[in-house]
Amino acid sequence: MDVKIEQSWKQALSHEWNADYFVRLTSWVREQYRVAQVFPPGRQIFAAFDATPFHRVKVVILGQDPYHGEGQANGLCFSVNPGIAIPKSLINIFKEVHDDVGAPFPHDGDLSRWARQGVLLLNATLTVAAHQAGSHQNRGWEEFTDAVIARLATGRDHLVFMLWGSYAQRKGQFIDRNRHLVLTSAHPSPLSAYRGFFGNHHFSLANDYLRRHGETPIVW
Repeated sequence: MDVKIEQSWKQALSHEWNADYFVRLTSWVREQYRVAQVFPPGRQIFAAFDATPFHRVKVVILGQDPYHGEGQANGLCFSVNPGIAIPKSLINIFKEVHDDVGAPFPHDGDLSRWARQGVLLLNATLTVAAHQAGSHQNRGWEEFTDAVIARLATGRDHLVFMLWGSYAQRKGQFIDRNRHLVLTSAHPSPLSAYRGFFGNHHFSLANDYLRRHGETPIVW
């Protein structure tokens, strides 16, 4: 199957493209885009991979679903395009970044600047029906993104994985902690941010780890 994705990822994930589950998944997703409103726009389904090639990944932030509101999802987890109101979870992320490393609060919620520096902003499920959270779960996306995480965990060294909330932590439980830095905390959503996300210092811890392993830190 000819998947339109950045070339290094196309090679790294070559075993997935013709797997039975992926063939079923893509057929189903194409039909959903045909009959319903689905986010993100089709050309942005693999935007996280296009923005952050396999060999340039330094940090992985794992989300769950794309935003399901009009104009929000852009293919990068937690991110929204300029001009779109910043979601509450992302506001909390920016608060922690500010408190942790002193970065100013951004004017918009576009995280492509992180992606260009090597932060893979990966949702577990890459599509969603409009206004229906979780509607494309359990169709095969999770198997695909498990393969993405596994390929990074075994094919690269000294990456930082940020796993926020129980879902992300379960998804990344197989990552070798001796080979990579795995940072876990509560999710940044308003329901849980005060139960351990605020004050987790993940952004400074990530940069300290990158420096120790000869990598340029992220400008958060």
